[in-house]
Amino acid sequence: MMTKNVALNSTIKRLLWVAMLFVSAAFVISAVAKKGASPVQEVNIEVAPLQDGNLLITGDDIRLTIERSFGFPLENLSIARVDVDRLERVLEAEPFILDADVFVDARNKVNIKVEQRLPVLRIIDHNGLNYYLDGSGSRMPLSPHFSARVIVATGNIPPHVPDFREKKDYLLNQIFDLAETIRKDAFLFPFIQQIYVNNRSEITLVPTVGNQKISLGWCRNVEEKLENLKIFYQEGLPYEGWQKYRHIDLKYDGQVVCK
Repeated sequence: MMTKNVALNSTIKRLLWVAMLFVSAAFVISAVAKKGASPVQEVNIEVAPLQDGNLLITGDDIRLTIERSFGFPLENLSIARVDVDRLERVLEAEPFILDADVFVDARNKVNIKVEQRLPVLRIIDHNGLNYYLDGSGSRMPLSPHFSARVIVATGNIPPHVPDFREKKDYLLNQIFDLAETIRKDAFLFPFIQQIYVNNRSEITLVPTVGNQKISLGWCRNVEEKLENLKIFYQEGLPYEGWQKYRHIDLKYDGQVVCK
């Protein structure tokens, strides 16, 4: 008889535990449903500034992008209808945005954190196209808020294609590599403001100081030519003066010819 009572008590306890689990699950489901049905309280947008503290895209621009994609502001949605993954995809499709992180906090606030693309080169080609390239070669439009201080490439430049970085002999790729070599050189970067390409695909560099035109020729042996230019700047010009020469020619291997 005792064995039956013990078994009965054990069964009752298990049933009570199961009932409690069902009640707890129902409570959680109800709370989640209630939270999901509640409206978005606020949308917080944080755009990380560029290294110089400027913004190519603002929070207002991002709000307009969201409204164009969803058809209305996020504040008109319930929490359950906020598609975080879609929001991130929409924002990362914007040319100024490198990365977007979206999350909803416990107070029903939608938080959006955006990292901007960093322009490293500006292209103004002979067809009148005017745009930036970022560090990966992705194309960016000009910003209405800020003009980035980067090297400008002008002249007879071939069109941007998405895979141009994979084409070793494509002139735009060579120009990009040249600009990156100059940009990463602590001595040369402050001196060179423009890369000009003529109809024969020959390169001329325009310095920020003085009236010189620096003929680089075709994009071959670029590192050697730039090293010769650095030596000339460091050892020749301080003695001769910045205004003495109007033309510096680096086209010939191992030589710096001045006029």
